[in-house]
Amino acid sequence: MRAIGQTIFGGPEVLEAFVDIPEPTPGPRDLLVRVHAFATNPVDAKVRTGGPAGSPVPGGPRILGWDASGVVEAIGDGVQGFRPGDEVYFAGSIARPGSYAELVAVDERIAARKPRTLSHLDAAAVPLTALTAWEAIVENMGVAPVDHSSESPRSLLVVGGAGGVGSIAIQIGRQVCGLRVIATASRPETREWCTKLGADAVIDHTQPFVPQLAALGLDGVDLVLNTAPPEHNFAQVAEALRPFGHVCGIVGPGGPLDVRPLFRKRCHLSFELMFTRPIFGLEMERQGAILARVAELLDQGVLVTTRTTTMDWSEIQAAHRLLESGRSVGKTVLRVLG
Repeated sequence: MRAIGQTIFGGPEVLEAFVDIPEPTPGPRDLLVRVHAFATNPVDAKVRTGGPAGSPVPGGPRILGWDASGVVEAIGDGVQGFRPGDEVYFAGSIARPGSYAELVAVDERIAARKPRTLSHLDAAAVPLTALTAWEAIVENMGVAPVDHSSESPRSLLVVGGAGGVGSIAIQIGRQVCGLRVIATASRPETREWCTKLGADAVIDHTQPFVPQLAALGLDGVDLVLNTAPPEHNFAQVAEALRPFGHVCGIVGPGGPLDVRPLFRKRCHLSFELMFTRPIFGLEMERQGAILARVAELLDQGVLVTTRTTTMDWSEIQAAHRLLESGRSVGKTVLRVLG
């Protein structure tokens, strides 16, 4: 089968479209999925550059990609919830070959049926970011996905609101959990995007948070979903948190992190990694259940896809350059079939 592979670490130019590799064989509980579309995520670039530039990738070619939508072609032993012909979407496991390929094997427990009302292109934009945002807001920060509307709803600050995770987190926070959502964005087009997705207000992450929140009548926020490296903004995130607040980061610290500002306020700090369940093989079915619920919300129009850019998968190098440009909005999806 054809795939996009890398045999050495480096920039987008190391991605080769196409390499010829054997088709995967589905193992126990696996679905063999013919990929119709996949999306790019920052983790793709991190893995692509995960060694000295020009050095060989162990066991290459490495197949990146952890967002896909497609059709089940075959099933492995013990599969219970799917059959050939089912349309599915998923984010997969970073411990396995990814979805930059015509066929990919994925454990059925971390997949779900594709939203009926969405194309494969629109569906492929959603899984990884929706799982990240849902696990961060609902599981880590303990916000139940029900209507919390009141005269004084809890507030959520989404740092990096126009990015892939931020774009769906705004929607889950506002439309699903009833939070007052403040997003950060620094350009007119990104501010407009955040507002379109349902943010109650938008502030500039290149400027101090607290004065901007005060201008909105807020003495701080209850929750923060931080999509930036914490060493870049942790001091002002901690300052913006109200007592008993919670900050959840989706990027691990690059070095020692001074968390002392959280102590006096009795604030909580957690981290979210969407791949934890498939890496450790724990509670994997919960990710399938989240994706199934997200599919329902997409079909009901409560949530909307975050696809903004579409390319052919032969344009993967351009897609990675866009991914690393700092100028993208929402998600970039690449067409494999159709």
